[in-house]
Amino acid sequence: MKALAEVIQPYLDLPYVFFGHSMGAAISFELTRALRRLSSRAPEHLFVAGRRAPQVPDDDPPLYNLPEKELLVEIQRLSGTPKEVIENQELMQLVLPLLRSDFELIDTYEYKEEAPLECPISAYGGLQDLDVAREQIEAWRDQTISTFRFRMFPGDHFFINSEQSFVLRILSEELHHILTKILGTGFKA
Repeated sequence: MKALAEVIQPYLDLPYVFFGHSMGAAISFELTRALRRLSSRAPEHLFVAGRRAPQVPDDDPPLYNLPEKELLVEIQRLSGTPKEVIENQELMQLVLPLLRSDFELIDTYEYKEEAPLECPISAYGGLQDLDVAREQIEAWRDQTISTFRFRMFPGDHFFINSEQSFVLRILSEELHHILTKILGTGFKA
């Protein structure tokens, strides 16, 4: 994460936010912490979705080392990979190593305690997500000393797809609030 933070650091001279869903939430969180360790400008806001707070232990068995048939069953259960990709054996043989390495990255992630972030956090979850419970999303509150917003949306783990318009509307409202704070009350979208 340090290498990524060092690479993007020169581009952070303007206000910015991070948004991450699922594994992306953990990456966005750890990148924010890595930037803090480099004394870089913090994001104006961290948006996390579909991921339990990093300090919440993961009791699920790892997926990355499953035999191929079992891994394919899990990929289908998660509903994040389009049906057309799953049904195309040749394409799946290309995609499967990438998915397996993504699972390995998140399955082997180890949270190390640090001081909470100073930037606000908004945490979103899916009401029908069988893998990430409401309390696990709400626990992101402990990762900031600033404002915390929490919202549950209809849908499963990939509610950002099934409820895209609703999620984008809420995200747009929060971004408008952030821009108004940065630019002043005269800001019009």
